[in-house]
Amino acid sequence: MIDPLVILLALCCGVAVRKMGYPPMLGYLVAGFALHGLPIETGEMLSQVANAGVTLLLFTIGLKLNIRELAAPQVWGVAGVHMALTIPIMAAILYALLAVIPSSAPDMEAEAVWIIAFALSFSSTVFAVKIFEERGEGAALHAHIAIGILIIQDVAAVVFLAMNTGKIPDFSLSMVLVVLALVLARPLLQRLLHWSGHGELLLLFGIGLAFGGAALFEQFNIKGDIGALFLGMLLAGSGKSSELAKSLLDLKDLFLVGFFVTIGLNGHPDIHGLLIAILLGVVVFIKPLLYFLLMTALQLRARTALLASLALFNYSEFGLIVAALAADAGLIDSEWVVTIALALSISFFVSVPFNARAHLLYQKFSRFWGRLERVERLPEEEFPDLGNTRILMLGMGRIGKGAYQYLTEQYGNTVTGIEENDVKFKLLCEKGLRVMHADASDLDFWRHLELERIELIMVSLTKHSENKAVCELLRELGYNGQLAAIARHPDQLKELNAMGCIAFNLYGEAGFGFAEHVHQKIQRKQDISTGDFT
Repeated sequence: MIDPLVILLALCCGVAVRKMGYPPMLGYLVAGFALHGLPIETGEMLSQVANAGVTLLLFTIGLKLNIRELAAPQVWGVAGVHMALTIPIMAAILYALLAVIPSSAPDMEAEAVWIIAFALSFSSTVFAVKIFEERGEGAALHAHIAIGILIIQDVAAVVFLAMNTGKIPDFSLSMVLVVLALVLARPLLQRLLHWSGHGELLLLFGIGLAFGGAALFEQFNIKGDIGALFLGMLLAGSGKSSELAKSLLDLKDLFLVGFFVTIGLNGHPDIHGLLIAILLGVVVFIKPLLYFLLMTALQLRARTALLASLALFNYSEFGLIVAALAADAGLIDSEWVVTIALALSISFFVSVPFNARAHLLYQKFSRFWGRLERVERLPEEEFPDLGNTRILMLGMGRIGKGAYQYLTEQYGNTVTGIEENDVKFKLLCEKGLRVMHADASDLDFWRHLELERIELIMVSLTKHSENKAVCELLRELGYNGQLAAIARHPDQLKELNAMGCIAFNLYGEAGFGFAEHVHQKIQRKQDISTGDFT
């Protein structure tokens, strides 16, 4: 009976923390810390929810494993070198902290120090994904690089988990046959995924496969989470694997509430652990600095490197999971799990303000950042030549593509579309559309253009915050041409109008546009039937 009340408290803490602009998981940890020491005993439900969250986390990681994207040097190279540098640095810092800060606890084994350093080398996948979603940057190059690095880190963590389950895996003939059968069944699984549609069947398919794979691998003394990861990998790269991952995202985050609450329930850190957690919160500044230097060394622009590095500016909930499982296996003291949880919380409090002002930090100090990048750039970091363009259409989704086609009929090849999603960009090019690959929020992109030649810029990006930010950037750069943008709500319409934009209420005026379109079609048919073409 007490478990639902615990989850209710976690909800309240999560909402309070969210209102402050921080990830809700911090609220869940706070709820666990607050409950520790109270005369209550949680039941099995909380533990089962926590385990389910970890299983779904591994399954969704498997769904995202795109070998082609991960094979880019700026992804695997940065991830590998960063871990190779961070782990010994963290180990050295831990040894120094243990030598300086007095403790009544027994001396730590070297193995425990290196495991903790390994856990601290990761960055938060949940944090980065949420940051990019809120800013509408999921398709941007810096987001792809950051997420790719995180996936490689997650895979390294999974390998560690597989090697430290405390069980001897049963590598028998039957296990080999089961794995082979699953691999051969991949086309069937992908077909079932396609048949699942877009509603509850898709969600049920993902849950069944994740927990079914976990239960199957447990039969061979292999941690069930590895089975969930393996089943996810079998679906990776299929047309609907990304949709399945998105459909499971909220459910996975919901179940992980139990994990973060149970971490807090483990106890409060003593003064020794508290001091170490605070100092680790200061040390976290090393991580984005290393990321930035490695990315610019691999010919990424300073802006790309900065935005990706700031998103990785923290410790990881997956590192916390590694530490918790290591404690369960007796490899580290359980008190370290609480210390790492506190260090994770501090790192989030440090990194949120920087990410909230990431674009402003680049724009304000762009000349300084530019001096740190290499002259040679990757091909995807070069700016497009817009030729005789007079009209720009920013965002080539359904609305942007429709507007582009209408404008092209009126003004010919003086219209150019701008699309930052690489896959969508290539598809549009294959269809013969005049489209350039660029990020509309990129200050350097606009400085590269001769803005005075552009007569009209239409903005149709995913979110209102993106549209507004791009319009503000263009006005700050002195653009005096016609600027138009879409809005979805009346308050958004007012904001855009106040900036001097021609704003179109996508929902409020959709009926008018629909009726106008039908009227024109009917009129055209009547003209053809009567022979009146005047």
